[in-house]
Amino acid sequence: MDDSTLLAMPRVIEAQPPGAFPGPVVEDGRAMARKLKALDRDCYVLKHEAGLGFSHTPPGSGTQLLAVLSKMMPEQFGAASFRRDHGLKYAYMSGAMAKGIAGEELVIALGKKGFLGCFGAGALPLPRVEDAIIRIQAALPDRPYAFNFLHSPRKLAKEDATADLYLKHGVRTVEASSYISLTPSIVRYRLAGLAERADGSVAISNRVIVKVSRVEVAGLFMQPPDRSIVNQLLEQRRISPLQARLAERVPMADDITVEADSGGHTDNRPLVVLLPAMLKLRDTVQRKHCYPTAVRIGAAGGISTPRAIMAAFMLGADYVVTGSVNQSCVEAQTSAAVKTLLAKVGVADVAMAPESDMFEHGYRVQALKQGSLYPMRAQKLFETYQKYDGIHAIPPQEKAALERQIFKDTLENVWEQTVQFLAGRQQHEEIARAESPKVKMALTFKWYLGQSSIWAVQGVPDRQLDYQVWCGPAMGAFNDWARGTYLESLENRRVADVARVLMYEAAYAFRLQQLNLLGLSDLAATLPSVRIPS
Repeated sequence: MDDSTLLAMPRVIEAQPPGAFPGPVVEDGRAMARKLKALDRDCYVLKHEAGLGFSHTPPGSGTQLLAVLSKMMPEQFGAASFRRDHGLKYAYMSGAMAKGIAGEELVIALGKKGFLGCFGAGALPLPRVEDAIIRIQAALPDRPYAFNFLHSPRKLAKEDATADLYLKHGVRTVEASSYISLTPSIVRYRLAGLAERADGSVAISNRVIVKVSRVEVAGLFMQPPDRSIVNQLLEQRRISPLQARLAERVPMADDITVEADSGGHTDNRPLVVLLPAMLKLRDTVQRKHCYPTAVRIGAAGGISTPRAIMAAFMLGADYVVTGSVNQSCVEAQTSAAVKTLLAKVGVADVAMAPESDMFEHGYRVQALKQGSLYPMRAQKLFETYQKYDGIHAIPPQEKAALERQIFKDTLENVWEQTVQFLAGRQQHEEIARAESPKVKMALTFKWYLGQSSIWAVQGVPDRQLDYQVWCGPAMGAFNDWARGTYLESLENRRVADVARVLMYEAAYAFRLQQLNLLGLSDLAATLPSVRIPS
């Protein structure tokens, strides 16, 4: 929590003797809320014989002054250094949504309004990512943006090529995700941006925001990079001797996003448990290394309502990251059919389901179950994979049911399509591995898992029951909160406007919480929320 937020805590004033009421206090609930909603002005909490009220001007003598609520603008939330280093107005970020769902329009719209948007480069071919870099840099020459840097154990060559691409085009901020250990590619990206200033301090050009849900992984990114990887890169002449030396003085990441119960890959951990643990570890590491700027800790997962944002900042988050809610916005590069489904989601309308990249190991993602049978069908495929040694071992009746209900094609035809796809991506080693019947079965089943997300993005009508839509309970929470407001309609959900409203309403929620801290919870509960105009 930033010093400016601390200054906004209520200042309790010793009560003055009651007397004649001077006039600036308003008792009507909506008028009181409007005064409280004037976030750029101090708000005086007053009491007189008729009850409580608020004023924007100091009371005259004879009025009982209970407290002063200092001005609280949404720009005050979070770490000032996060806003400074990333060139932001707000400590608010939109996380990457793979396959370009978080596309150019979304990133540009957020960047123009002082928010950080991250392009969803995951699962996209590099030429497509390069086109996005060129377009976003042209639209945001001096505004913030980020690109996803996705780790996949079976695609290390692509990860290295991604580092080359980002370095070539001067992409200065990446959101690293799915890491369980450091790799040479992410270390090289980080170190390639190091230089020494005239005063001897380290200049960091390439910023890394890493998204994690495990404390042990966060610890790797809070420390300087592993020396063996640094030496390897130095021997390969992929970094300079100066950069290798400076590596000892910087953490691997500037920012660590704590991913709680979210859409997509998630450990379903509660934020109130995970965030304090990460903050404690950060403080321990900072005492050891004394970085000029401590590694910042952000909050993700379940962040979709004003009170959730306010609560995350009160827990100590330096910034917040939204995800699921952005997928329903106008700029998201997914189908109208998916957005319509998302607008109807409740907090319980999601489920864990097998995912494609690590299907064999039982890794799962959180996805939409309302209006889609994907979670159930993907689980059926995983159970079949576990049960049999290969497609040849599946009983004919069961195999026919899979072909009819899930694949809508023969498994032989699906395998041929899989081979064509792998060959087109130059993944010949995967085809060679399919000499094992078990591996061949896994690759065949993964065809469905991969296609299901494509069908969703493209809005294929006859595959709607198979849509794989990454979504967490935050989507349902947003829908509940937005009901009855202009944001209930999909056509009004513009990503930067959603971000702005959430941050302003979070600041208002903070003021209501101040009243609770003053023992005025009954009053706070009666005050209506005054929506920011569209």
